[in-house]
Amino acid sequence: MGEDKVASGLTLAGLGLRRGLMPAFKELQPGDIDFVEVAPENWIGIGGRYGRAFREIAERYPVYLHGLSLNIGGFSPLDTDLLRAIKQFMDDFDCPLYSEHLTYCGDEGQLYDLLPIPFTEEAVRHVADRVKRVQDVLGRRILLENASYYAAPAQQMSESDFINAVLAEADCELLLDVNNIYVNSINHHYDPYEFLHALSLERASYIHIAGHYDEAEDLRVDTHSADVIDPVWALLDAAYERCGPLPTLLERDFNFPPMAELLLEVERIKRAQQPSQRAEASAPLSVAIR
Repeated sequence: MGEDKVASGLTLAGLGLRRGLMPAFKELQPGDIDFVEVAPENWIGIGGRYGRAFREIAERYPVYLHGLSLNIGGFSPLDTDLLRAIKQFMDDFDCPLYSEHLTYCGDEGQLYDLLPIPFTEEAVRHVADRVKRVQDVLGRRILLENASYYAAPAQQMSESDFINAVLAEADCELLLDVNNIYVNSINHHYDPYEFLHALSLERASYIHIAGHYDEAEDLRVDTHSADVIDPVWALLDAAYERCGPLPTLLERDFNFPPMAELLLEVERIKRAQQPSQRAEASAPLSVAIR
């Protein structure tokens, strides 16, 4: 699958649709972006002026879905009503993919945070079973994102081994978040390039890139509130070398700059996706781990 993606020459760069950005989205010109991404929970059943504005945007761009509340690693029953609504939403707007976080976010209620799943064989089986049930309801494969995390409770296997095992057992695909790799490499003291190459990248079909916050010298927080930094751009180049120029989203959730500045980052993604640019990219250096 990875070789087919490289050969396809696909070059797609998108931007997350946030309500704070909607006025600026109306001013975009053809070719500025190739798709938008939304959290379906934020748009299912929305009417009024926001609903109309969303439908206008969906008529201009393909809509990718990135969920926030499926709770794929939790123990509460899966929300089948939500899944059926997502399936209908995907049908209504012809959404090409649906992704979620490899985390949990519920315990007899919504926790409003994305929390780490223990890296254990038992957790692999538990998550994979839930993914299979989700895929049965949706009638299609989903993508799981490698998540940022700040603690690793009850860890019995490496993060990369855990991710690979879940993908294989569930037979689902990978949303590769290169900023999360960088953030975790600082917070958990590993080489981000070694981690990247340890993943089952033949299952990668979509990429996220974003900025983060430097809380301390040895602590990065995945905020999606800042510009992408050079080491993360370098990781994106390395990912393209392995996976080809997969569709890639620039995530920005708040602290929005002018749209023109966001489009400079989207354009940088497009340049990195060009074969000539990838061929000229220098070999990445390992990030110094303190």
